[in-house]
Amino acid sequence: MSRRIAAALVLMASPAAAGDTGFDKALGEFRELHRAEMHRANIAGSSFYVVRDGQAVVADHLGEQDADAHVPVDAATIYHWASITKTMTGIAIMQLRDRGLLSLDDPIVKYVPELAAVHNPHGDTGAITLRQLMSHSAGFRSGTWPWRDHDWQPFEPAGWSQLAAMLPYTAVEFKPGTRFGYSNPGIVYLGQVIERLSGEDYEVYVDKNILKPLSMHDSYFDRTPPHLLPHRSHSYYIRNGRRVAAPFDVDTGVTVSNGGLNAPMPDMAKYVAFLLGDPARRSAHDLVLKRSSLEEMWVPQIAAGADFTQGRMATTTQSGLSFFIDRSGGVRFVGHNGDQNGFRAYLSLCPDQRTGSLLAFNTETRGVQNAPANRQTAESRIALATDRLCEALAK
Repeated sequence: MSRRIAAALVLMASPAAAGDTGFDKALGEFRELHRAEMHRANIAGSSFYVVRDGQAVVADHLGEQDADAHVPVDAATIYHWASITKTMTGIAIMQLRDRGLLSLDDPIVKYVPELAAVHNPHGDTGAITLRQLMSHSAGFRSGTWPWRDHDWQPFEPAGWSQLAAMLPYTAVEFKPGTRFGYSNPGIVYLGQVIERLSGEDYEVYVDKNILKPLSMHDSYFDRTPPHLLPHRSHSYYIRNGRRVAAPFDVDTGVTVSNGGLNAPMPDMAKYVAFLLGDPARRSAHDLVLKRSSLEEMWVPQIAAGADFTQGRMATTTQSGLSFFIDRSGGVRFVGHNGDQNGFRAYLSLCPDQRTGSLLAFNTETRGVQNAPANRQTAESRIALATDRLCEALAK
């Protein structure tokens, strides 16, 4: 792979990036680290964007989207964004709230009554709220499908009936609202709320209410439509020092609201511009979600601490509503990461600097663990280095 790394590097001349000596220096150091870590860790392909004031001011594409056919990564390459999907699920819940269809402090059983069947030794399951699910403080386990430990088993449960059948065998693991516990099934339950209140499949609702309004026309959920298949990145694991292929173009089934998003970098740059607030598109963005509701999602709800440090070596991370919040070098960071099926992705916003970054890999160098030791993967070392770009802008 190291002999075939292809890089398409773009730094657009604009007031957002050009002429800023501190930013340029930090960007140069980041690029060196990005390439060195990819080479050292045998990562097949990666892309990195910086978005500022509504525009992509940095667009780097490295390596290959298909290491066997030697297809290079480019701007059309489609990555899997995994748990970054959760941020769109949260936005959908806020849309329904703003339309008067729900309250964040409503009990989840009001919309998903099947959850009354779970075993809750800590009190009344009817007291678990949508807000607690959005902030990962509801007490549900981490994994959606905890018994999947063989390659031949289905990738994710295909339908709600499979999860519903497991609810009588599911326990609430701690008293809701008392601490943080990252939970994938909790977000799947929110997906059910969206479907039942809107009367549409999750994918249809998000496409109509988020993707299309933001002109994210090459973004979709799960299986790739035929016209986009040439751009769909393959994905890989590093196992015993060797790179091996992960399953191609998988379907996340009923867990789609938890991690089913696929998109190329230019589409995700539009999403970042929306999150940061592009003045040129204010009216269109407000149709997706008004600014005050979006910023409400960035208000800390509960300390995530050492349990989930959102890519940085810190114990100060807070869980908001479907986003994580932290501070480093005097800069406020808002974001989420994602990892599934050999893909790793990072979305990081610096709202006060009007800047955000996107970092995607099609190779996972080590199994995912929400623990400080896992911050030492090649991907996380590269992700941590993106902090310095915002810190340079803040000086």
